[in-house]
Amino acid sequence: MDIKEDLEKVLKLLKIEQDEEINQYRLKVLETPLSIRKKQGITWYPILITDTQLNSNQKILIEVEKTNTSESSNNFQQGKVIALFSNSEHNKNDLPFITGIITYSKNNNLKISMNTDELPEWVEDGKLGLDLFYDERSYREMNFAVNKVISSENKHIVRLKEVLLGYRQAEFVDQDEKIFFPDLNDSQNNAIKKIASAVDLAIIHGPPGTGKTTTLVKAIEYTLRTEKQVLVSAPSNTAVDLLTQKISENGIRVIRIGHPARVSTQLQKYSLDEQIINHAHYKELVKLKKQANELRNKAIKFKRSFGREERENRKSMLLEVKAMLVDVKKMEKSIIDDLFDKAQVITCTLVGASSNALRDKIFSTVFIDEAGQALEASCWIPIIRSNRVILAGDHLQLPPTIKSYEASNQGMNITLFEKCIKKQNVHTLLQTQYRMNDEIMNFSSQKFYDSQLRSDISVKDQLLSDDINDELLVTPVNFIDTAGCGYTEEINKETLSLYNTEEAFLLYRHLNILIQQLRDQKVSIGIISPYKDQVTLLKKLLNHQIILPDNIKLVINTIDGFQGQEKDIIYISLVRSNDESNIGFLSDIRRMNVAMTRAKKKLIIIGDSSTIASDKFYKDFLDYIDSINSYSSAWEYME
Repeated sequence: MDIKEDLEKVLKLLKIEQDEEINQYRLKVLETPLSIRKKQGITWYPILITDTQLNSNQKILIEVEKTNTSESSNNFQQGKVIALFSNSEHNKNDLPFITGIITYSKNNNLKISMNTDELPEWVEDGKLGLDLFYDERSYREMNFAVNKVISSENKHIVRLKEVLLGYRQAEFVDQDEKIFFPDLNDSQNNAIKKIASAVDLAIIHGPPGTGKTTTLVKAIEYTLRTEKQVLVSAPSNTAVDLLTQKISENGIRVIRIGHPARVSTQLQKYSLDEQIINHAHYKELVKLKKQANELRNKAIKFKRSFGREERENRKSMLLEVKAMLVDVKKMEKSIIDDLFDKAQVITCTLVGASSNALRDKIFSTVFIDEAGQALEASCWIPIIRSNRVILAGDHLQLPPTIKSYEASNQGMNITLFEKCIKKQNVHTLLQTQYRMNDEIMNFSSQKFYDSQLRSDISVKDQLLSDDINDELLVTPVNFIDTAGCGYTEEINKETLSLYNTEEAFLLYRHLNILIQQLRDQKVSIGIISPYKDQVTLLKKLLNHQIILPDNIKLVINTIDGFQGQEKDIIYISLVRSNDESNIGFLSDIRRMNVAMTRAKKKLIIIGDSSTIASDKFYKDFLDYIDSINSYSSAWEYME
């Protein structure tokens, strides 16, 4: 394939993925009765619109209240995309809806920024409701970016697409300046040297616990010595918030771009919206907005009046409102330009890089973190705003979330990060990890990183106890084998997720024993499973099986929910136990790499060896367990 064919395939797979998401939305919402949707917590109905306003982007802001307070509200959180619909008899055939983003959520009240400048007539027919909606904007922006990469004749975009897709070798220049940071290790310093000398592309490959974020922030800081401003992006809001926090802690002036609803509360002070509020000219802006809203509210009172004079009066008022909002927009742009001129770093999600605030901006360098989890199409959004790309991540941990099996099977699961690692010699592997005991780290190092990882002396031999006679606490890794115990997996017919009740009870019996031996030691514990229904079961059992002392902090979640986290102790419940040796979801070994590398001092994995040993990865794991004498049978913990 040539470059154009490569990128056209990206668009094709994106279309398959979007079609699948639309299909899932249709099944969950459009083809599911209203009563069931309400029970599932994906629909609010009925609702009342209690207030409307117009913002400077000429978009409607509405406040809504749910009138039926007995049903679940948990899914309707700040940052979620929703669809406002009418269930009125007049509209049953049309199923009209408009979309928006929840900006505020508390109990049965929401504030929503709608994607329209005026509410449609059918809103006044009543019988209104809200459905959770898929994020169509992401697909629109990804399509736009990839098409621009295909058609652009801009020399920087042409060069970057040739390098990133492997049709041209990345270039490096010799650096006269000696680069060495005493608080970084050799591989981290080497990564910064590579970035400093890169003309177009460099990669930080950061396995678990190796200080990837620390290295990336230091590289940003070093780049700012020669560049006035850089763009820093990542696929998730959580990752962007972490980067924003770390960058600001280094005394760097940063602006976080993104919908306020999707920026964490602690980092609001760095958000563009908050910095606009604190600007010297903000009061003038508010005054003009208020005048425009008051005039608009006066004008829309004539919406249902059909007299000629009223219609003309309303039209005149709305034209005046429009002119006032143009002035608001100019004033807002002036404030934003002033803020941007002073900022050293702009942070945003990959899709957020399409923000109007960045419309005309081109950066010398863009840094993309967690690139191993990002869809290729989404990476092109910030890349088209830059002349040089620095990627950071690990393609051997969590892959991108893809809903379509067909799209994934045809290559959508292969990220731009992974393509670059394979086609260009531009990456630096961070080799020293600062999280895990050596025995916890070694299997991951052997299977995923060619045994190149090393444990820092500060964590190499860390244990839960210094007493060598306290066997349970001084053994860093345990595999508890349920083979032959009759712990059979079960399937939830509604969710199609798996669970294993006896395995969950065994986990809590073991945890109770462990807690008794920990005594007053302050310890964090994580319980992980690849299966959502096992996580649900474990959470239910927690209240009945365990009395947690104050010194123990316990979290239960899926593997994906534990990405980026670490705990002193980690339990992994593998669930699978069947006569066919079917391991299903466990075959995604990248997810298991994440799960196995969350623990700092002790890792306990519970599973059925007769089921999992059919897979080479797990057979090698069982061999490793034997080599470090960490095997035990579930029979030892039977009641």
